[in-house]
Amino acid sequence: MPLALFWFFAIVMLVGGIAVVSLRNPVASALSMVASFVGLAGLFIGLNAFFVGIIQILVYAGAIMVLFIFIIMLLDLKIEEKRAPKLVPVLGGLGIVLAFTIQLVGVLSKTPDKAHEPLDLVAASAAFTERSPGISSKLADGHLPDVNLIGDILFTRYNLPLQIIGVLLLVSTIGVVVLSKRQSA
Repeated sequence: MPLALFWFFAIVMLVGGIAVVSLRNPVASALSMVASFVGLAGLFIGLNAFFVGIIQILVYAGAIMVLFIFIIMLLDLKIEEKRAPKLVPVLGGLGIVLAFTIQLVGVLSKTPDKAHEPLDLVAASAAFTERSPGISSKLADGHLPDVNLIGDILFTRYNLPLQIIGVLLLVSTIGVVVLSKRQSA
């Protein structure tokens, strides 16, 4: 990825994240989160993680943010009145940002700039021989079937948490609809 594109997507992501926290209007805050997700997707695509980048746009910026905006509109939230910021929370927040920045600079300055060894696809195919012969044959042929690998991991190791998250999203949406109906009646 060209350096200019990296900085563009990084700035879009950071400005969107700052706007999520600083904007008072919940709809504008949710739309700023969409901008932050798009910047993050651009960074994923720059890392050659095309599937993760596209899923970031489709699932997070598309489906989940539409759900959030729908819920915000159903709740009919009013604009919050402005209050004077208190000194202690502001200083605490700035202290956390400063500590994180110092830690980040320390870690990045000590990180070596050596390249990693390429992935041994033949050895990786041996791990999938019994469990998933389709993935094993693609790995042996020199292809990296990232969508198949993600699906295999999601639906074998993390099937229960995936189902629980789906039920939680459904219950929260139903709860918001029930709450909004009570207020209007």
